[in-house]
Amino acid sequence: MKRFIAMLLIVLLAISFIGCSKSEQNVSENLEQKDWESILESSKGSTVNFYGWGGSDRINTWIDTYLAPRLKEEYDITLNRVPMNIDDILNKLLGEKQLDVKDGTIDVVWINGENFYTAKTNDLLYGPFTHKLPNFSKYVDADSVEVKYDFGFEVEGYEAPYGKAQFVMIYDKDRVQTVPRNHQELLELVKANPGKFTYPAPPDFTGSAFVRNIIYDIVGYEQFINMEADKEKIRKEIEPAIEFLKELKPYLWREGKTYPATIAQLDNMYSDKEIFMTMSYNPNSVSAGIISGQFPETTDSFVFDKGTIGNTHFLAIPFNSTNKEGALAVINFILTPEVQASKYNPENWGDLSVLDNSKLSQEEKSIFEAIKVGKGVVSLDELLSHRLPEMPANLVPIIEEIWLESIPEGE
Repeated sequence: MKRFIAMLLIVLLAISFIGCSKSEQNVSENLEQKDWESILESSKGSTVNFYGWGGSDRINTWIDTYLAPRLKEEYDITLNRVPMNIDDILNKLLGEKQLDVKDGTIDVVWINGENFYTAKTNDLLYGPFTHKLPNFSKYVDADSVEVKYDFGFEVEGYEAPYGKAQFVMIYDKDRVQTVPRNHQELLELVKANPGKFTYPAPPDFTGSAFVRNIIYDIVGYEQFINMEADKEKIRKEIEPAIEFLKELKPYLWREGKTYPATIAQLDNMYSDKEIFMTMSYNPNSVSAGIISGQFPETTDSFVFDKGTIGNTHFLAIPFNSTNKEGALAVINFILTPEVQASKYNPENWGDLSVLDNSKLSQEEKSIFEAIKVGKGVVSLDELLSHRLPEMPANLVPIIEEIWLESIPEGE
């Protein structure tokens, strides 16, 4: 009798498991059939787990004190911010994919570049979904290269734009009298002031961008746009830039024997006056740093004469999110002029808007026009006229590998 009951329980549990799996599958299949009002209704009262880089107090504060309360007020959605490095996020999703985990804990992930390439090519993302977002259709130029492609890799609706970035160099005017406008002038400045400059070690996002900007300034960028991911071909192409970085190394902070691990560490070194320059993918972060007191009032920024790399960062939904409706509602809300303007304000974050200005009403434009960008920020006209495209995503990790092999720490 006991054996029969045990067998019956096993069968019932199996049926229950199959039923849950089918139910989850039906939710995904039926989501495409739902209209927007039904999606919003399904998301009410739910929690959306938002995973992404948590290394900036300013960004974290904006999410926690502006975005989360507004979502609760507008849609009765609780936004749960979970700080996690993207490598760990991808490893988590890859593990869940391999184990066929249906109930994931991530609903929205902040992602772009080679990480999106990895996620999409390994089927870690739900989509396409941007066609479901009313604000994407209303406010975003879907045909823009910076929306349609992510580091040269076609998005195909698997992520929605979150913000835009462009690399800038940041310096203290009291300590740097002549601004370097190219790699050679930077080398001369650093040689004349040994130990006062460095950059984060790749694969730190900003440190990797600095290396790619040096490559662009020395050998150009056009040849990389359609280049195959062949390590030896890439190594040969970027060799002049690698030689430059080798020449620069002895004059860096601590003679280039060690590098800051993160951009946050580099910013702290700058604010403590250990070094006289830092760098950022967010042009408005200069003003935000001055406002917060992290950077001195004499802080300013610049771009090289040949330009600097600009890109878009995105939001995606994992394949096994259990609250895809809530994720869609959150992403759609982030694409409103109100939220994009709040994010653009240097007092909050300073992140560039992803909205197409020509699609905004005059009233919506005025929200952005009223924002004071503040001190030390490169003008938007100068940024746009010096904006260079990103490399294809599959080349970036190869370049980082070559850097690690060619300019190792500790030498």
